[in-house]
Amino acid sequence: MRRGNGLDIPETLEDVCSPERMALIVYDMQVGVLGQLDDGPRITERVVTVVEAARRGGFPVIFLRHFFLPKRLMGAFALRMAMSWQGVDSVEQVVPILQRDTPGFELVPELRPRDGEVVFDKTTMSAFEGTPLAATLRDLGIGAYAIVGVALEIGIAPTVTHSTDLGFLPVVVRDGVGGRDAAGKQRAWDEFAFQGHAIVTDVDTLVPLLEKHG
Repeated sequence: MRRGNGLDIPETLEDVCSPERMALIVYDMQVGVLGQLDDGPRITERVVTVVEAARRGGFPVIFLRHFFLPKRLMGAFALRMAMSWQGVDSVEQVVPILQRDTPGFELVPELRPRDGEVVFDKTTMSAFEGTPLAATLRDLGIGAYAIVGVALEIGIAPTVTHSTDLGFLPVVVRDGVGGRDAAGKQRAWDEFAFQGHAIVTDVDTLVPLLEKHG
Protein backbone atom coordinates (compact mmCIF):
# COMPACT_ATOMS: atom_id res chain seq x y z
CA MET A 1 0.00 0.00 0.00
CA ARG A 2 1.37 3.38 -0.98
CA ARG A 3 0.52 6.76 0.57
CA GLY A 4 -0.18 9.98 -1.27
CA ASN A 5 -2.30 13.10 -0.72
CA GLY A 6 -3.10 11.69 2.69
CA LEU A 7 -4.63 8.58 1.12
CA ASP A 8 -3.90 4.86 1.10
CA ILE A 9 -3.33 3.88 -2.54
CA PRO A 10 -3.82 0.13 -3.09
CA GLU A 11 -1.40 -1.63 -5.42
CA THR A 12 -2.09 -5.31 -4.90
CA LEU A 13 -5.01 -7.64 -4.34
CA GLU A 14 -3.94 -8.05 -0.72
CA ASP A 15 -4.25 -4.28 -0.26
CA VAL A 16 -8.00 -4.31 -1.01
CA CYS A 17 -9.04 -7.82 0.00
CA SER A 18 -10.84 -7.16 3.28
CA PRO A 19 -14.59 -6.93 4.03
CA GLU A 20 -14.20 -3.24 4.85
CA ARG A 21 -12.61 -2.44 1.50
CA MET A 22 -14.05 -4.87 -1.06
CA ALA A 23 -17.38 -6.44 -2.03
CA LEU A 24 -18.13 -9.38 -4.30
CA ILE A 25 -20.34 -8.77 -7.33
CA VAL A 26 -21.95 -11.78 -9.00
CA TYR A 27 -22.91 -10.75 -12.50
CA ASP A 28 -25.93 -12.26 -14.35
CA MET A 29 -25.61 -15.88 -13.23
CA GLN A 30 -29.08 -16.55 -14.61
CA VAL A 31 -30.64 -19.72 -15.95
CA GLY A 32 -31.35 -18.18 -19.36
CA VAL A 33 -27.83 -16.78 -19.73
CA LEU A 34 -25.82 -19.79 -18.58
CA GLY A 35 -27.93 -22.06 -20.76
CA GLN A 36 -26.35 -20.37 -23.80
CA LEU A 37 -22.79 -21.22 -22.74
CA ASP A 38 -21.05 -24.53 -23.33
CA ASP A 39 -19.00 -24.10 -20.15
CA GLY A 40 -21.93 -22.88 -18.06
CA PRO A 41 -21.65 -25.69 -15.47
CA ARG A 42 -17.90 -25.12 -15.03
CA ILE A 43 -18.34 -21.38 -14.62
CA THR A 44 -21.12 -21.98 -12.11
CA GLU A 45 -18.89 -24.27 -10.06
CA ARG A 46 -16.08 -21.71 -9.89
CA VAL A 47 -18.44 -18.85 -9.06
CA VAL A 48 -19.98 -20.89 -6.25
CA THR A 49 -16.48 -21.48 -4.87
CA VAL A 50 -15.79 -17.73 -4.76
CA VAL A 51 -19.19 -16.86 -3.32
CA GLU A 52 -18.87 -19.42 -0.54
CA ALA A 53 -15.40 -18.13 0.33
CA ALA A 54 -16.69 -14.55 0.40
CA ARG A 55 -19.49 -15.59 2.73
CA ARG A 56 -17.07 -17.33 5.07
CA GLY A 57 -14.89 -14.22 5.07
CA GLY A 58 -17.78 -11.86 5.83
CA PHE A 59 -17.58 -9.92 2.55
CA PRO A 60 -20.63 -8.09 1.17
CA VAL A 61 -22.15 -10.12 -1.68
CA ILE A 62 -24.32 -8.46 -4.34
CA PHE A 63 -26.00 -10.30 -7.21
CA LEU A 64 -27.07 -8.81 -10.54
CA ARG A 65 -29.80 -10.00 -12.89
CA HIS A 66 -30.49 -8.75 -16.40
CA PHE A 67 -33.84 -8.42 -18.09
CA PHE A 68 -35.00 -6.96 -21.38
CA LEU A 69 -37.96 -4.62 -21.53
CA PRO A 70 -41.21 -5.78 -23.13
CA LYS A 71 -41.37 -4.73 -26.76
CA ARG A 72 -43.87 -1.93 -26.09
CA LEU A 73 -41.30 -0.20 -23.84
CA MET A 74 -38.28 -0.73 -26.10
CA GLY A 75 -36.93 2.50 -27.53
CA ALA A 76 -34.89 3.09 -30.66
CA PHE A 77 -31.61 1.80 -29.25
CA ALA A 78 -33.16 -1.23 -27.55
CA LEU A 79 -34.99 -2.25 -30.72
CA ARG A 80 -31.90 -1.69 -32.86
CA MET A 81 -29.82 -3.87 -30.53
CA ALA A 82 -32.49 -6.56 -30.38
CA MET A 83 -32.69 -6.76 -34.16
CA SER A 84 -28.90 -6.99 -34.39
CA TRP A 85 -28.57 -9.68 -31.71
CA GLN A 86 -31.46 -11.73 -33.06
CA GLY A 87 -30.42 -11.39 -36.70
CA VAL A 88 -33.74 -9.99 -37.89
CA ASP A 89 -34.49 -6.95 -40.02
CA SER A 90 -37.81 -5.72 -38.65
CA VAL A 91 -39.25 -4.77 -35.28
CA GLU A 92 -42.10 -7.20 -35.88
CA GLN A 93 -39.65 -10.09 -35.87
CA VAL A 94 -38.10 -9.20 -32.51
CA VAL A 95 -38.87 -11.77 -29.83
CA PRO A 96 -38.72 -10.53 -26.22
CA ILE A 97 -36.17 -12.56 -24.24
CA LEU A 98 -35.05 -12.81 -20.62
CA GLN A 99 -38.25 -11.27 -19.34
CA ARG A 100 -38.81 -10.64 -15.65
CA ASP A 101 -40.53 -13.37 -13.64
CA THR A 102 -39.77 -16.07 -16.20
CA PRO A 103 -37.66 -19.19 -15.44
CA GLY A 104 -34.73 -17.93 -17.52
CA PHE A 105 -34.57 -14.69 -15.57
CA GLU A 106 -33.89 -16.38 -12.24
CA LEU A 107 -30.43 -17.00 -10.79
CA VAL A 108 -29.25 -20.59 -11.02
CA PRO A 109 -30.27 -22.60 -7.93
CA GLU A 110 -26.67 -22.93 -6.72
CA LEU A 111 -26.42 -19.15 -6.32
CA ARG A 112 -29.55 -18.07 -4.51
CA PRO A 113 -28.89 -15.09 -2.20
CA ARG A 114 -28.88 -15.57 1.55
CA ASP A 115 -29.90 -13.27 4.38
CA GLY A 116 -27.73 -10.15 4.30
CA GLU A 117 -27.28 -10.34 0.51
CA VAL A 118 -29.18 -8.54 -2.23
CA VAL A 119 -30.11 -8.81 -5.91
CA PHE A 120 -30.17 -5.73 -8.15
CA ASP A 121 -32.05 -6.03 -11.44
CA LYS A 122 -30.92 -4.07 -14.48
CA THR A 123 -31.64 -3.42 -18.14
CA THR A 124 -28.15 -2.09 -18.87
CA MET A 125 -24.85 -3.83 -19.48
CA SER A 126 -22.96 -1.84 -16.85
CA ALA A 127 -23.96 -2.97 -13.38
CA PHE A 128 -23.40 0.62 -12.23
CA GLU A 129 -26.01 2.18 -14.53
CA GLY A 130 -29.61 2.27 -13.36
CA THR A 131 -28.97 0.31 -10.15
CA PRO A 132 -28.20 1.31 -6.54
CA LEU A 133 -24.85 -0.50 -6.73
CA ALA A 134 -22.56 2.53 -6.59
CA ALA A 135 -24.58 4.18 -3.83
CA THR A 136 -24.60 0.97 -1.80
CA LEU A 137 -20.84 0.49 -2.02
CA ARG A 138 -20.12 4.13 -1.22
CA ASP A 139 -22.42 4.11 1.78
CA LEU A 140 -20.50 1.10 3.08
CA GLY A 141 -17.22 2.95 2.55
CA ILE A 142 -16.15 0.34 0.00
CA GLY A 143 -13.97 1.39 -2.93
CA ALA A 144 -13.16 -1.96 -4.56
CA TYR A 145 -15.06 -4.99 -5.78
CA ALA A 146 -14.28 -8.45 -7.11
CA ILE A 147 -16.46 -9.58 -9.99
CA VAL A 148 -17.43 -13.05 -11.21
CA GLY A 149 -20.14 -14.24 -13.59
CA VAL A 150 -21.14 -13.90 -17.23
CA ALA A 151 -20.69 -12.62 -19.79
CA LEU A 152 -17.24 -11.06 -19.86
CA GLU A 153 -17.39 -9.56 -23.33
CA ILE A 154 -20.99 -8.32 -23.10
CA GLY A 155 -21.50 -6.99 -19.58
CA ILE A 156 -18.51 -7.41 -17.31
CA ALA A 157 -16.13 -5.41 -19.50
CA PRO A 158 -18.50 -2.39 -19.66
CA THR A 159 -19.06 -2.68 -15.91
CA VAL A 160 -15.31 -2.56 -15.25
CA THR A 161 -14.77 0.47 -17.48
CA HIS A 162 -17.75 2.37 -16.10
CA SER A 163 -16.84 1.64 -12.50
CA THR A 164 -13.35 3.08 -12.83
CA ASP A 165 -14.86 6.34 -14.09
CA LEU A 166 -16.83 6.32 -10.84
CA GLY A 167 -13.70 5.85 -8.77
CA PHE A 168 -13.96 2.12 -7.95
CA LEU A 169 -11.16 -0.44 -8.24
CA PRO A 170 -12.27 -3.64 -10.01
CA VAL A 171 -10.81 -7.09 -9.34
CA VAL A 172 -11.65 -9.45 -12.21
CA VAL A 173 -11.44 -13.17 -11.48
CA ARG A 174 -10.09 -14.59 -14.74
CA ASP A 175 -11.38 -18.15 -14.36
CA GLY A 176 -14.50 -16.99 -12.53
CA VAL A 177 -15.98 -15.18 -15.54
CA GLY A 178 -17.29 -16.69 -18.75
CA GLY A 179 -18.68 -15.78 -22.13
CA ARG A 180 -19.45 -17.16 -25.54
CA ASP A 181 -17.35 -15.22 -28.05
CA ALA A 182 -13.65 -16.11 -27.82
CA ALA A 183 -12.46 -13.09 -29.80
CA GLY A 184 -14.64 -10.76 -27.72
CA LYS A 185 -13.32 -12.20 -24.48
CA GLN A 186 -9.73 -11.79 -25.62
CA ARG A 187 -10.40 -8.16 -26.55
CA ALA A 188 -11.67 -7.58 -23.02
CA TRP A 189 -8.53 -9.08 -21.44
CA ASP A 190 -6.32 -7.08 -23.80
CA GLU A 191 -8.18 -3.88 -22.90
CA PHE A 192 -7.82 -4.53 -19.17
CA ALA A 193 -4.09 -5.01 -19.64
CA PHE A 194 -3.77 -1.90 -21.81
CA GLN A 195 -5.77 0.35 -19.50
CA GLY A 196 -4.23 -1.01 -16.31
CA HIS A 197 -7.42 -0.09 -14.47
CA ALA A 198 -8.24 -3.51 -13.05
CA ILE A 199 -6.54 -6.13 -10.93
CA VAL A 200 -6.82 -9.53 -12.62
CA THR A 201 -6.59 -12.61 -10.42
CA ASP A 202 -7.83 -16.21 -10.34
CA VAL A 203 -9.98 -18.35 -8.08
CA ASP A 204 -7.08 -20.15 -6.40
CA THR A 205 -5.42 -16.86 -5.49
CA LEU A 206 -8.56 -15.06 -4.34
CA VAL A 207 -10.25 -17.73 -2.26
CA PRO A 208 -7.60 -17.99 0.51
CA LEU A 209 -7.53 -14.20 0.82
CA LEU A 210 -11.31 -14.13 1.22
CA GLU A 211 -11.38 -16.98 3.73
CA LYS A 212 -8.67 -15.64 5.99
CA HIS A 213 -11.09 -12.99 7.27
CA GLY A 214 -13.57 -15.59 8.50
